[in-house]
Amino acid sequence: MIKDITIGQYIPGESFIHKLDPRTKILISFLFIISLFIVDKFTAYIFVVAFLALVVYIAKISPKYLYKGLKPVFFLIALTAILNIFMLREGRLLFELGFIKIYDSGIRTALFMAIRLILLIMGTSVLTLTTSPIELTDGIERLLKPIGKQIAHELAMMMTIALRFIPTLIDETDKIMKAQKARGADFESGNIIQKAKSLIPLLVPLFISSFRRADELAMAMEARCYRGGAGRTRMKVLKFSSRDAIAFGSFAILLAIILVFKFAI
Repeated sequence: MIKDITIGQYIPGESFIHKLDPRTKILISFLFIISLFIVDKFTAYIFVVAFLALVVYIAKISPKYLYKGLKPVFFLIALTAILNIFMLREGRLLFELGFIKIYDSGIRTALFMAIRLILLIMGTSVLTLTTSPIELTDGIERLLKPIGKQIAHELAMMMTIALRFIPTLIDETDKIMKAQKARGADFESGNIIQKAKSLIPLLVPLFISSFRRADELAMAMEARCYRGGAGRTRMKVLKFSSRDAIAFGSFAILLAIILVFKFAI
């Protein structure tokens, strides 16, 4: 399960999506998330799924890889759907057994929430899978520039470092877990309390390792005379190109279709 987490990982490539300006990908991802919550009809989701499938195909990302990233959150998606089914009691009654009542509004909301969560995770995964940490830092910094150059750089650096270290911590967690299992640790049997206690031999060395890595990173940055964004130059200057115009235009078409289904149909 630990190895299934793909958040923060980057897959190098030369596809059309990889070559887009990171600001374009960040803005489209942000607008894509908003558009998911605008949709209120299942028919509109067909176009959203088709758009996302086209992006994944152009980026040459294996669908199995996206599915692998969804596996750790399947429990959360299922739990959200079940809560909506049994908690919402509006509309037409479909099933009743004692205190258990299922209404059509509950099933509809559960399906909507499940689809939204799946598409949200897949959409944001495409951003990190096709954008290197350095490009992501530069893109976020440029987008946050209006709030102050130094503040924008520090915020972008913190967010990118946190995102970049997710795969590192996942690998570290997997190594510690295997080492503890070799010493006889059991992370699977027992009740919830026993399972929580069994995580202590895993969490303690993980925290120690995380603090050590953070200290090493800080020392490395100081040794290289890192002083933030003041006077900093870039090897690659971000520039919008015709590819970005095509990407924005394609997403504008999807957004227009969503708005038509929202207000006109």
